[in-house]
Amino acid sequence: MATLYTEQGQNVRKTWMLMSVFFIIVIGLGYVFSQVYGNPNILYIFVIFSILMNIVSYWYSDKIALALAKAHPATREQYFDFYTIVENLAITAGLPMPKIYVIDDPSPNAFATGRDKNHSVVAVTTGLLSIMNKTELEGVVAHEMSHIGNKDMLLSTVAVVLVGFIAILSDMMRRMAFFGGRRSNNDNGEAGGILVIVGIILSILAPIVATLIQLAISRKREYLADASGALLTRYPEGLASALEKISKYGQPMRTQSTAIAHLYIANPKGSGSFAKKMSGLLSTHPPIEERIKRLRESL
Repeated sequence: MATLYTEQGQNVRKTWMLMSVFFIIVIGLGYVFSQVYGNPNILYIFVIFSILMNIVSYWYSDKIALALAKAHPATREQYFDFYTIVENLAITAGLPMPKIYVIDDPSPNAFATGRDKNHSVVAVTTGLLSIMNKTELEGVVAHEMSHIGNKDMLLSTVAVVLVGFIAILSDMMRRMAFFGGRRSNNDNGEAGGILVIVGIILSILAPIVATLIQLAISRKREYLADASGALLTRYPEGLASALEKISKYGQPMRTQSTAIAHLYIANPKGSGSFAKKMSGLLSTHPPIEERIKRLRESL
């Protein structure tokens, strides 16, 4: 029978698997290009770069996520209610006090990041703070604290860097294909032609791979965090009501990045008709209506 500890162990294993797959893919690409150019130094560069990216994704992905979200540290004096709610729930959950950040955005949303419970962060938008009452804010914070306690935060955060790197790699391949194609007229036409084909294929596959990486982060983590958060506050209606308000707002966040979309408690693209249609297909977030239903059925 699956337990919370089973989920924690699975998330740790999935994180290392994701980093290993990323390492293998990048080295594979390095090998292809070293063969095309007949230069083994290219493979060495790719190996070093993939190692560095894995290190960065583990140690600095939380800082990258906060920078992409344009979040800034929140003090007790500025956001007293938010600070004390996080502090009290951390004590209740038996977790270290996470750092707290605020994002200047009218759209209500929140996320947790960090590589482990000792290096965790909870960030919320100013829009969330402005429309939530105390019990609703407690529900949202408890949900994010549950992500920390469930150890699924590391997997989600590491994916931020790797998804972002895939976009950079795609752009790099397109540029190499362009210059390779131009050079093929004068130098090695076959190598240039192969490079053009590889570049086109990668530019098409890159966004698909990025989406698949995010979808690999199971949507059931949100259901688990909802249930764990409700257990933490002993009041499921608080989170259910908060999700209802988030859903009714509907407008997308002003600052968006595909790399960190899966971190948020709700889809940062909003809950408009198009977002709702796509939620069942290409979203890491389960439908809010279903989450609210499950919470209220637990009452």
